[in-house]
Amino acid sequence: MKTHHGCILAVALMASGPAQAQISDDVVRIGVLNDISGVFQDTNGMGSVEAARMAAEDFNGGGKNIKVDIVYADHQNKSDVGAAIARKWLDVDKVDAIVDVPNSAVGLAINNIARNTKMTFLASSTATSDLTGKDCSPNTIQWVNDTWATGNTTAAAMMQRGGKDWFFITVNYALGQGIENEATSYINKNGGKVLGSIKHPLGTSDFASALLQAQNSKANVIGLANAGADAINSIKQANEFGMQDGPQQIVAFLAFINDVHGMGLKTAQGLLLTESFYWDMDDATRAFAKRFSQRPGMNGKMPSANQAGVYASTLAYLKAVAVKSTDDAAAVVPQMKSVSGKDPLFGDVTIRQDGRVTHPVYLFEVKKPAESKQPYDYYKLLATIPADKAFRPMAEGGCALVK
Repeated sequence: MKTHHGCILAVALMASGPAQAQISDDVVRIGVLNDISGVFQDTNGMGSVEAARMAAEDFNGGGKNIKVDIVYADHQNKSDVGAAIARKWLDVDKVDAIVDVPNSAVGLAINNIARNTKMTFLASSTATSDLTGKDCSPNTIQWVNDTWATGNTTAAAMMQRGGKDWFFITVNYALGQGIENEATSYINKNGGKVLGSIKHPLGTSDFASALLQAQNSKANVIGLANAGADAINSIKQANEFGMQDGPQQIVAFLAFINDVHGMGLKTAQGLLLTESFYWDMDDATRAFAKRFSQRPGMNGKMPSANQAGVYASTLAYLKAVAVKSTDDAAAVVPQMKSVSGKDPLFGDVTIRQDGRVTHPVYLFEVKKPAESKQPYDYYKLLATIPADKAFRPMAEGGCALVK
């Protein structure tokens, strides 16, 4: 539970004049809270820390000599561990914002701790859509995926391709349950059927019996409502059973470029998935990815959507701090919500009153090995879901902040 401090600004910046009086303790301290040693270490981990450092460097004091300190810690996918870190950060270490937080259970705990404080929660990897629904908070902004978007856009895309009968393999915590519930709701409303579902614990290594049940169900789509190493292991084992050449289509609701890289194209080819960011979309995403890949410890890795979300949300937060000359969430979050426009990594971005950041979401198919020209050249774009269709309508979320 040790917190690591990493002061990342250039010496010249640190030596420049005093910060604004309203910045608490003369430094904006941002805590990257994620999984550094477990199933999300590739999609988040130290890559997220580097992304936050990049944002702080690019902010460069915001024209006001504002000092920024990036700290980080590992929540170990345990909500009690994550909550203890967040409380210490809030009460002792004077952390002004928490960013990243993969794992919905941990994210919901942080959301409750930050509420009614001066701390901002930038939930750039927390997938539960409750953060902008029944549990919405004036202190929380949610980027990248959520379970509503993941469940609905992926189910819609598969049903358009003829996938009417479904079987789910679902990780047994808030993330997986949320995705399965959202997708099931969409499937049922649109004339499809869910023939079965099996739950597995986080960090399962053996998916044989789950895959056998899915195969025996004769469902034409097997939906993987899991993430990280769980998604990789289930896809690898499906491939070993020859299921990718069979009549059933396998769709990953929450797979990332790092997962595809870990499996290799031979295993992952033909897999369908939805993503909010892909490094090879345009010149701006490629330029960011190239810089990211050269950061300490990245060794040529391309950024995941979650890591891109850490960068985008951290920079948006710091820009709002500079405008308001304070790091108090009561001023910073409304300022963030007042700005919309083109984000270099996520396209057309709006931050709604419920805290949901909307941006396009993309349906990709993983390339065959022969189609890939270089490492991480893995996706073929099949469809773009515009921002206004990709996320739950604000009126349907039940957020008390929505007037």
